[in-house]
Amino acid sequence: MSRKYFGTDGIRGRVGQPPITPDRVLQLGFAAGTVLARATPGGGERPCVVIGKDTRISGYMLESALEAGLSAAGVDVVLLGPMPTPAVAYLTRALRLQAGVMISASHNPFDDNGIKFFSAQGTKLPDRVELDIEALLETPMQCRDSAQLGRVRRMDDAAGRYIEFCKSTFPSTLDLKGLKLVVDCAHGATYHIAPLVFHELGAEVVAIGNAPNGTNINAECGATHTETLRAAVLANQADMGIALDGDGDRLMMVDRAGTLYDGDQLLYAIVKHRQGQPGFSGGVVGTAMTNLAVERALTRRHIPFVRTRVGDRYVLEMMLELGWHWGGENSGHIICRDKHTTGDGIVSALQVLAALVSNAATLGDFTSEVKLYPQRLINVRTTAPVDLEQASGVREAVVAAEQDLDGTGRVLLRPSGTEPLIRVMVEGEDAARVDRWAETIAAAVRDLATAR
Repeated sequence: MSRKYFGTDGIRGRVGQPPITPDRVLQLGFAAGTVLARATPGGGERPCVVIGKDTRISGYMLESALEAGLSAAGVDVVLLGPMPTPAVAYLTRALRLQAGVMISASHNPFDDNGIKFFSAQGTKLPDRVELDIEALLETPMQCRDSAQLGRVRRMDDAAGRYIEFCKSTFPSTLDLKGLKLVVDCAHGATYHIAPLVFHELGAEVVAIGNAPNGTNINAECGATHTETLRAAVLANQADMGIALDGDGDRLMMVDRAGTLYDGDQLLYAIVKHRQGQPGFSGGVVGTAMTNLAVERALTRRHIPFVRTRVGDRYVLEMMLELGWHWGGENSGHIICRDKHTTGDGIVSALQVLAALVSNAATLGDFTSEVKLYPQRLINVRTTAPVDLEQASGVREAVVAAEQDLDGTGRVLLRPSGTEPLIRVMVEGEDAARVDRWAETIAAAVRDLATAR
């Protein structure tokens, strides 16, 4: 059974348009609360969830709607205020609650927003639970009796708890003294957390993107706009730059020369370091978007590698199935399962820094054996679902590209799980050839979308 509202990362859309409207989010809160109440063992205790949000102005409205819906279903609520997505996952697990809810559209512009759910174990909800919630979204609300309504309270020390958790993932025998770091918080949910984490571990921190106003989240800053970080690193003569996205689960880094390192390279640095430590076992889970150069570099180190569908939820599912500890995406979602249950930009940055400090190496030196293949990604916007399997023009363009690349590259077409887009990716050893085929295939997809 396919999902109608949930994508690869919760429910997301433009604020004021279904399903991101107050009435629909109220219904969502009630539906989620009802499913949670059904799954909660008896004994008189009401189920309890935490709600966090990023810094979008619409978060106030959606937080109130969710709170009301959950309370109407008989679920207690703990409000965290602005908090990173991985902090919600951590606190859900640490407080032994039934679920966590994050109000965020991650790296999207401020006028989008969304709702993500976490299980009691701090992982994304299984598909079957999301389907149960969706089924109730189509039924009328039936508010519980007054005596059974949920209660709501705020947690004042949530940021401090999460800061200490992040620091605990960095080796106690190391520190960051002597390092000057620029930390770009994307005017998002880490603005009051990330600079403190790195500072309290000894680094000199220059914080940017740490003045949210409700509408500037991800605006020309953060992990999706790294030019701002690069300029700040060079201007401040910093040793390194760290870019997070609006909800704090993505990471990009820049070295002192201004060179950018994406999620693939950073994941490789973490795993390379861990391989040299006692007890290393297992392999790495990537996605269809993981650069071929990383796969081949891991193979040379005799580290197993598998690909899964794009989306950090699918990476984690495969990691759990295989019993492996490391996985991620080139977009900057990195999961270190021995440290956290979900992708965490701050925690991942600390693992990279631990590798560099331990080996007295720069990021460039430590990842020098990974020469990324040119990769071109073109997003083709659509207004209705597109059946790529039935599109002869698109198929012909893909076949021609694969024959021309002749084993030296890849072609990938996939619908976005969070936006009305078809993503066209071509990767190969020759940049000019990659660009040419990406443009050709994207044009065929665009023609198909326009003809509908």
